[in-house]
Amino acid sequence: MRALFIGRFQPFHLGHVEILKNFDFEYVIAIGSAYESYTKENPFTAGERYEMIYEAMNEANIKKFYIVPVPDINRYGVYVKHLADLTPSFDKVITNKKVIREIFEREGYEVISTPLYKRKEYRGEVIRKRIAKKMPWEHLVPKSVANYIKKIKGVERIQAIFNAKDF
Repeated sequence: MRALFIGRFQPFHLGHVEILKNFDFEYVIAIGSAYESYTKENPFTAGERYEMIYEAMNEANIKKFYIVPVPDINRYGVYVKHLADLTPSFDKVITNKKVIREIFEREGYEVISTPLYKRKEYRGEVIRKRIAKKMPWEHLVPKSVANYIKKIKGVERIQAIFNAKDF
C-alpha cells in the first residue's frame, strides 16, 4: 500500500515523523507550495525541504518513500488530478484537513485521519516563530533537520525575514 502525505513542511517536524511511524506504508510525501520560499510562511525552498525530509526519514528508519515537490494551483476542483499527475500512484491519503479529505474521498481515495501530536508545539508556524524570537526550537524537529537548518543558515534567514520590513 502506498499513502500520500501532503504538507508544506516548513520545517519537517516531530509531529510529521510520529504520524508516519504509525503506519507501514510506502509514502509519497508531497511538498506543497513548492515555488514558495524566503517568506514568513515558507522560508525554505522546495529543495531544502526535500533534503530535510530525506534526512528525517532516514533518521526515523523509514525507508520506503518518495518525495515530490508540488507547485500550488489554487484550484481544489482539479487538485487531486494535479497531484496524481505529479506523483507516483497512491492508494490512500493521510490528512486531517477537511477540504483535502473531501476532495480525495470524492475521487474515490481512502482517507486516513491521525491523532495530532502535541499540536500546540508541533506546528511549522510555532517553530518558525520560536526561531525568529531566538527561543529553543531544536527539540521540536528531528536532529537531522535541526542540523540541516543550521547548516544552511536557516536560523539567520528566518530571523532576518521576521525582523525586516523589506526582506
